[in-house]
Amino acid sequence: QVQLVESGGGLVQAGGSLRLSCAASGRAFSTYAMGWFRQAPEKEREFVAAIVWNSRNTYYADSVKGRFTIFRDNAKNTVYLQMNSLKSEDTAVYYCATSRTSRIMDMGGYDYWGQGTQVTVSS
Repeated sequence: QVQLVESGGGLVQAGGSLRLSCAASGRAFSTYAMGWFRQAPEKEREFVAAIVWNSRNTYYADSVKGRFTIFRDNAKNTVYLQMNSLKSEDTAVYYCATSRTSRIMDMGGYDYWGQGTQVTVSS
């Protein structure tokens, strides 16, 4: 069992930055790929970014490439999402999740999910 707790969300003006954190319980954190997803009102949950267990590879949705950065600290059991140049269309609840598969750009490849943190970008 893995528990994930996201934090760092909030209200920010367009063009601003936020850093989300996701703290995980359990000693197996360093073996998991980690991902961030988001869900805007009345929209389906979508992939944002993912990172493999050793940080060697990262993956991003086209909509956030060049603006968002995912990174992790296995010693702290934490994965981060640095979000810069935020736009109103980034407004959503952001979720982190763990994956033990290679399908890390696909929701179906994830098993444990956090409760989410709200990000609101005002224009």
